[in-house]
Amino acid sequence: MTLTAQKVGENRYRASYGRYLEDFTVGDIYEHRPGRTITDADNIQFSLMTMNYHPMHCDAHFAKQSEFGKLLVNSGLSLAIVLGMTVNDVSGKSPANLGWTDIKLTHPVFAGDTLYAESEVLNVRESASRPTQGIVTTRTRGFNQDGEMVMEFTRNSLVYKRGRAPGDAPA
Repeated sequence: MTLTAQKVGENRYRASYGRYLEDFTVGDIYEHRPGRTITDADNIQFSLMTMNYHPMHCDAHFAKQSEFGKLLVNSGLSLAIVLGMTVNDVSGKSPANLGWTDIKLTHPVFAGDTLYAESEVLNVRESASRPTQGIVTTRTRGFNQDGEMVMEFTRNSLVYKRGRAPGDAPA
């Protein structure tokens, strides 16, 4: 987890979450931990909350008759969990996500699976229009407990430069 402390006074420190633009290096890979085990309740709650009533997510009798033989975890939930796992390393100092591309769901996810993720830094550049920020491009891959890749996506994040993020201690 990317959590550091900045000295803000005599015997006083402030937690700082995430990486600054200057902390990213092309080719670095961040392994995001801890993993997250998905439950049936997570799947049903997310599916109902997002109004995705597909029977493969919420009708066990229906799903038992499918090629999978059981409920599939809603892919929106799997994606949200893997994305959330990246925040502390990739976008903890980000005022905005700029987008996701090339989202691929490569293996089914089931209740009881534990997801892990890793992100590789593909590109880092200063913003042409925002002098206090830059753009970081990462490729994230999600894996289940057996090491099978279940998804991947590319993400662009706007990231603050050191000392320019809200809450930064004055230099």
